[in-house]
Amino acid sequence: MRALRVDGTTTNLREVAIPDAGAEVRVRVTHSGICNTDLELGRGYMGFRGTIGHEFVGVVDDLGSIESALRVGQRVVGEINAGCGTCALCATGDSRHCATRTVLGIVARDGAHADYLTLPARNLIAVPEGVSDLHAVFVEPVAAACGVLERCPLAPGDRVAVIGDGKLGLLIAMVLQATGHAPVLVGKHAAKLAVAAARGIVTTTETPVRGFDVVVEASGSAAGFSRALDLLRPQGALVLKTTVAGTTPVDASRLVVDEIRVIGSRCGRFGPALELLAAEAIDLDPLISEVVTLDGAEAAMAQAATPGTLKIILTR
Repeated sequence: MRALRVDGTTTNLREVAIPDAGAEVRVRVTHSGICNTDLELGRGYMGFRGTIGHEFVGVVDDLGSIESALRVGQRVVGEINAGCGTCALCATGDSRHCATRTVLGIVARDGAHADYLTLPARNLIAVPEGVSDLHAVFVEPVAAACGVLERCPLAPGDRVAVIGDGKLGLLIAMVLQATGHAPVLVGKHAAKLAVAAARGIVTTTETPVRGFDVVVEASGSAAGFSRALDLLRPQGALVLKTTVAGTTPVDASRLVVDEIRVIGSRCGRFGPALELLAAEAIDLDPLISEVVTLDGAEAAMAQAATPGTLKIILTR
């Protein structure tokens, strides 16, 4: 099968063996989405080597040796953290912080920019009939956006800003709006900000006046941390979504003096995301820059890194 693989700082489409299902479920991937984490992995983030990609939709191809309510041919998406299944965290049904977890296309597990992947059956979730394949690709990043509210619940009337007008920043602003909040999206690309503005979200290219209760940093830039602190009121909350291959400079004195809460937010659960997609609460079509075949994955990665590009989806 074809697979887009990272080896150090080189990313190439290669032919590799189709994985055996074993005690997991093999999925034939139909679409996968390129995200900023894929780009950072290609630059050496996490030291990952293998097939990248964690945003996908596909159909069950092989149930392997397990008994499952899933059926061959069923359309599914998959939560990306595969835990041990037996520890206290996994016993709650949440493997996101299992100490021995693997992470699809990120940590010790080949990912979704391939013709096939495998995941435990418990990670796979059926896609509602009314959600298209192109929209289902967004379940993982929409879940990550919903994760902001899981980690930092907002009170009515809280002033919230989102820094970054890339794919994730736009999704976070849309999720916040869809759940009854009124975010301000801070960015630097007029065309991207226009996507949010068309949905009635307040946008700006300037640094707003300080005084926000919560700031979500999703710029994909190490400099975003400092900018976020410029917007927060004392005792406000900073939610970090950015992951980069380099280091992020932190002026700890500002955190101490202003008593800022710093909250990491990584993966969200797929249930709330699927509910939003099924309800068509988020307009995803303007976020799709291009749909290309997996054979064009190398060029698509280069395009995804160019300014102005939003989501590129790889189809099979």
